Amino acid sequence: MNNDSSSRIVAALRLWVAAAAPGAKLPSTRQLVAEHQASPVTVQKALQVLTAQGLIESRPGVGTFVRAVRTARPLDYGWQTAALRSPSSTLPSSSGTMRNVPGDAIWFHSGYPDRELLPERLVRSALARAARGDAALSRPPAAGMPDLQQWFAQELGQATPVGITPPTPNDVIVLPGSQSGLSSIFRALVGAGQPLLIESPSYWGAILAAAQTGVRVVPVPTGPDGPDPADVDRAFAETGARAFYVQPNFANPTGGQWTPERGDQILDVARRHGAFLVEDDWAHDFGITSDPVPLATRDDAGHVVYIRSLTKSVSTAIRIAAVTARGPARERILAQRAAESMYVSGLLQAAALDVVTQPGWQTHLRSLRQQLQARRDLLVTSIRDHVPQAHLDALPRGGLNLWLRLPDATDLPRLVRDCEDAGVIIAAGTEWFPAEPAGAFIRLNYSGPNPGAYPEGARRIGEALALQSHLSGAGNT
Repeated sequence: MNNDSSSRIVAALRLWVAAAAPGAKLPSTRQLVAEHQASPVTVQKALQVLTAQGLIESRPGVGTFVRAVRTARPLDYGWQTAALRSPSSTLPSSSGTMRNVPGDAIWFHSGYPDRELLPERLVRSALARAARGDAALSRPPAAGMPDLQQWFAQELGQATPVGITPPTPNDVIVLPGSQSGLSSIFRALVGAGQPLLIESPSYWGAILAAAQTGVRVVPVPTGPDGPDPADVDRAFAETGARAFYVQPNFANPTGGQWTPERGDQILDVARRHGAFLVEDDWAHDFGITSDPVPLATRDDAGHVVYIRSLTKSVSTAIRIAAVTARGPARERILAQRAAESMYVSGLLQAAALDVVTQPGWQTHLRSLRQQLQARRDLLVTSIRDHVPQAHLDALPRGGLNLWLRLPDATDLPRLVRDCEDAGVIIAAGTEWFPAEPAGAFIRLNYSGPNPGAYPEGARRIGEALALQSHLSGAGNT
């Protein structure tokens, strides 16, 4: 009964408040008791409801009033313009590959493999064991957990040919993902304002890291088999650069893989110029018809600074990578890492080590190779059937992506929008060029969700491209 009376009073007072001016005083409790024939307790409950809803406010000793609507004062951050001054470089907020999109869309844009391609059971078990161990409560060494350093060193050392001294665990620095490692390496080995050679096209994150650290990027054209050693030699000579960022195995975005001969030639160029090769082996676990052989296995003089990441192959939630470097370069990189993050979460290090040392890890990698090949071949067939205008220079032997060249007259921003309107998310190739694009390219990831939708996604891309060509042709008549 009391609840019914309280609700009736709340409804009546809402109408009264809506008609009253802000700041108007409500009738006293005694008046409300008499007016609504209710008890004082019931009236108080009604007033409490209206107060909680922000409609009225009580002023002790004075009364209850209609709450005035307060207009938020616009915030002024103009002072920061003078304090920050002009940025040293213009940085994109993020890559289009990092966008979250509706679940019913067909995803080709992401740079990460779908969840069903991850070793989920191994990851969950590893995290549970790590949470029960010492790693959950202790601080690991700045360079990383010794056992994890040992694993990274062994992985690289087992492919080292006879006559080359393999790396030691002390050469390894564990990173919270390879992206932060790139920033540290560029700061330590290149420095703001200094030149850095980089393949063109290349990983957008490396281009972003270079811009963020103030490094001056010098593009070197590359193809399915890597850059021409003569171009690399000329770029080193003309710029005085002392570092070259490279992806010899399953490059992002092209999927290209250097031949061993090409790798040896470029390593010789770096030796002659007394320079570093920053080798990003991000796709080490994503071989399909070829196994990656890191360039670092053929160098023991410290010219190759080698990065390997587990983030994409183990779990995006376990951001663990490592850089292997020798000599003073290693000490400078470690100093940069200590300044940026002091150490990497021991919990994540322990979980990553647990996953990659389980017997099931190798079983997972064999299954992953088969799944990637099936997805790659399905997408290639779908593109050939539905987007005949798209040209694939070379079938990638590993990695996660197809790199397709479209007709030069293609309006890429418009194509991306039209495809999105049709429920297909693609990535324009512009982001992967450190300077002007060499053509109209798109990158399609074949490790995304719902591979059964690849043919339909390709059909929609083909329709959007054909419509654009038709409209362009009509406009020229």
